[in-house]
Amino acid sequence: MLPDLALAALRALFEGRMSTSAAALAEHAQSESLVTAGKPDAVVFPQSTADVAALAAWSTAHRIPLIGWGAGTSLEGHALAIDKGVVVDFRDMAAVLDIRPEDRLVRVQPGLTREALNRELRTTGLMFSVDPGANASLGGMAATRASGTTAVRYGTMRDNVRGLEVVLADGRVIRTGTGAPKSSAGYDLTGLFVGSEGTLGLITELTLRLHGQPEAVMTAVAAFPGVGQAVDCVIATMQMGLPMARIEFLDTETVVACNAFSGLALPLSPQLLVEFHGHPEGVAEDIRRFREIAAGFGAEGLQWAEASEDRTRLWAARHAAYRAILASRPGAKAVVTDVCVPISALAQAVDETRSDIAASGIRGPILGHVGDGNFHAILLVDPSDPSEVATAKALARRMAERSLRLGGTISGEHGVGFGKLGLMEAEHGEAWSVMGALKRALDPLGLMNPGKLVPGQP
Repeated sequence: MLPDLALAALRALFEGRMSTSAAALAEHAQSESLVTAGKPDAVVFPQSTADVAALAAWSTAHRIPLIGWGAGTSLEGHALAIDKGVVVDFRDMAAVLDIRPEDRLVRVQPGLTREALNRELRTTGLMFSVDPGANASLGGMAATRASGTTAVRYGTMRDNVRGLEVVLADGRVIRTGTGAPKSSAGYDLTGLFVGSEGTLGLITELTLRLHGQPEAVMTAVAAFPGVGQAVDCVIATMQMGLPMARIEFLDTETVVACNAFSGLALPLSPQLLVEFHGHPEGVAEDIRRFREIAAGFGAEGLQWAEASEDRTRLWAARHAAYRAILASRPGAKAVVTDVCVPISALAQAVDETRSDIAASGIRGPILGHVGDGNFHAILLVDPSDPSEVATAKALARRMAERSLRLGGTISGEHGVGFGKLGLMEAEHGEAWSVMGALKRALDPLGLMNPGKLVPGQP
């Protein structure tokens, strides 16, 4: 529990906008995976940058940790309180502050979700492109350097955050980046905070890059005789430079789950979901070329969805794949993990992962954003069976180690939190200690989301 003096000071700052109720603490002590931690001491709901700055000053004065909270997905435990502290829930900082269509920029608060932003942008002819599937908060997406289905064409959060406003551990408020398309003036502090998982400061404002809404959109579903052919088709398509907006892989287990959950009738074989954006003539040519490539790898039953409602239904089913897979084993929980490898190593990584899962005795459907070498395994376990949980966690670790062996990374989009903390040194070597030095320089007391991402924290 918070000391009485600290609690009284916090109540004075956030009267009516904080909670220590059992329900609120329990809500902010869970994620969508099996990575777990304890409950926080309190939850606060700031409404402005000034609120967050005051909270940081309170944190320093009373030596109480602060943990940022967006939508709470937290697959690797990023937003969980390892050793008590106060969760900072940004739900009340969810405004669009400024849209600048001529510069293709928008300024937003961190609690705004990507879907809400795109609703605001509908009449401008612009869109925010990063689509991780979940309706995540934009602050959380920046903090974890999120990616998703459209990254193969439009890039990740790293490519689409132009600037930030950040409250540092001592209460200082800084701004990074400018409205200019580029700069050579000093360190890239925007890049430093994007992906820092709240360990260096709390993001209170984002300036985001926008893209034009495409004139023509076409989605295809291609069924393949085996996983190898589907993955090889992805590699060939990427190497030919075909400008896909999305290219997603679903193995047969995932297809079965999605058919049952979302009412689809996809063939029971590995599938690629591909989408092209652009001018009608260009999209038509892209379709022709992809059809030829896919046919060369044995694709059958190539189906095209041009109508908006048909495309929406397919992508809604893809985004619901995690829930569909969970529903395929009632009562199960999932160890959810992702890795990202060079596109040339994708086939080997997927094949070895499939073999490893098959030998483990547990179910683990595979899917992912394979156009940039990123794929996921949803490892289904009985949470009351320690042996199943241990087997799944060992599989996830071997996935990460395999990715490193093939020249990849332990996470392409889920991030590190504390779930993958033990793998950071293997990926980064001495560079990990440099991350720790940056953490100590900006947060010497270790109060910003402690126990996550970097080494040597109290």
